[in-house]
Parts: sequence; C-alpha cells; structure tokens
Amino acid sequence: MGKVMSQRGMKQLNVAEAKAKFSELVDAAARGDGTIIAKSGTPVAMLVPLAQEKHPPIKFGTYKGKMEIPADFDAPDQDIIDMFENSGPLFPERKE
Repeated sequence: MGKVMSQRGMKQLNVAEAKAKFSELVDAAARGDGTIIAKSGTPVAMLVPLAQEKHPPIKFGTYKGKMEIPADFDAPDQDIIDMFENSGPLFPERKE
C-alpha cells in the first residue's frame, strides 16, 4: 500500500495510488472526508467535498412598489441602431 499519513485529518496518497483509488476517494469526499495528493512526497493537491451552502429562501415581491419599469423600456433606441447600421464596413479594406 502507498504512503498514507494524516495531515489536518486527511489521508495523504501519492499520485499513482490516488489514481488507482480515485472512485473510492470521490465517494469519501462525498461523505465529507478529504484527501491530500502528493507527488514525490510533496503535497500538491487536495480532493475535498464541495461546500453545501444553504441559501435563504427567495422572497418574491420584495421590490414591489420600490421600482418602476417604463412602458417603453424595450423600445428600439435609434442611436444604437445607427451605430450598428451606419458605422462603415464591418471589415474595412486593407491599404497596402
């Protein structure tokens, strides 16, 4: 078996052993156990569980009465249309 040592409560495995046991290490991470992966005895990576952050529930209607969307908010803006349509050729000719 490869080199295994405890550091911050985690096992340390060399790259070859981690590769051979990758599926097991992923299962261990899912249970909350992390693993340090070392190359030539030097720790280079950690396989750790993702944080399961709990977000507060969405409260709908919190902006009700605080903002107003104008009736013409999606009307075309002639200045922007002109910038696209009247700005010259897309690929100007090269001058040699």
